[in-house]
Amino acid sequence: MQDSNRIVEIKTGILLIHTLLTGLLAGVFFTWTNAITPGIGRLEDIYYLQAFQHMNRAILNPLFFIVIAGPLFLSFAAFYFYKSNPKIISRLTTAAIVIYFLGVFLITLLGNLPLNDLVEKTDLTNISLIDAKTLRGNFETKWNYLHLVRTISSTTSFLLLILSCLFNNISQKK
Repeated sequence: MQDSNRIVEIKTGILLIHTLLTGLLAGVFFTWTNAITPGIGRLEDIYYLQAFQHMNRAILNPLFFIVIAGPLFLSFAAFYFYKSNPKIISRLTTAAIVIYFLGVFLITLLGNLPLNDLVEKTDLTNISLIDAKTLRGNFETKWNYLHLVRTISSTTSFLLLILSCLFNNISQKK
């Protein structure tokens, strides 16, 4: 009995931490979509690119890596623990994992990061105004679109995980 209670605690803990990290990332993405990209979007091209370079450098830190990669790693454990649970919990958790993987992780890896690298590798101290305008044109609309997909995906994944937590709590009380 004690071992099964311990497993339930571990399962619940994994689901809660998975949900927390996904929610934190959804909040970061929402803030970028809602305030940061519209705000820097009002800047002149060179200042826009400089601001983006500085923010990208600042966000690449260990805590952010935990928040963005944590849900991916925890999803394996969550899937393992919840695959044989009541169908609703299993389906909600699986849907959250798939949406996060496709809409956040892959979009980041294959879309946003290459665009970030395009801006990062540019020496903005020696760029002409025409080249800055061209670079921004090749970057901004694509990056914002991909980021909107990440925002919607992370928020949807977060909502599904919240529902998983609620149904998990209900199923444990039965």
